[in-house]
Amino acid sequence: MTSQELEAIWAEHIAGEFVTKDVEATLATMVPDASVDHVPVHTGGKGKDELRVFYRDVFIPSWPDDLNMELVNRVIGDSQLVEELRLRFTHKKQMDWFLPGVPPTNKPVDINLVVVVQFKGDKLACERIYWDQATVLRQVGLLAS
Repeated sequence: MTSQELEAIWAEHIAGEFVTKDVEATLATMVPDASVDHVPVHTGGKGKDELRVFYRDVFIPSWPDDLNMELVNRVIGDSQLVEELRLRFTHKKQMDWFLPGVPPTNKPVDINLVVVVQFKGDKLACERIYWDQATVLRQVGLLAS
């Protein structure tokens, strides 16, 4: 697939997660045995059944309304895409995929995040998402500076 085709699939996936908040549209961009791993806390899932529950019940409804996501850099290879993003939001909702078991702190969060996306054919096969959890814990008041 071309770089533009990979970017288009990724854009469709992200739109399902953050714009339309449509779980089935998000899953339609993925292979049946796709996996998602938020590496610092190992949340996500493997396979569409697990991911459907994860996206529907945990991930999509947890995003605060003031989310600002800024693309810093994108690198595209033959069958993968890597993005560096800057995320800013107020921790106003329980986000068990990001801060498991932590109730909303109403504190601002400003972090850099790296997403590694692998494709099989014209679908997403794997997402691995990395961030510095210690920075997040400090920003929400759970770790001393």
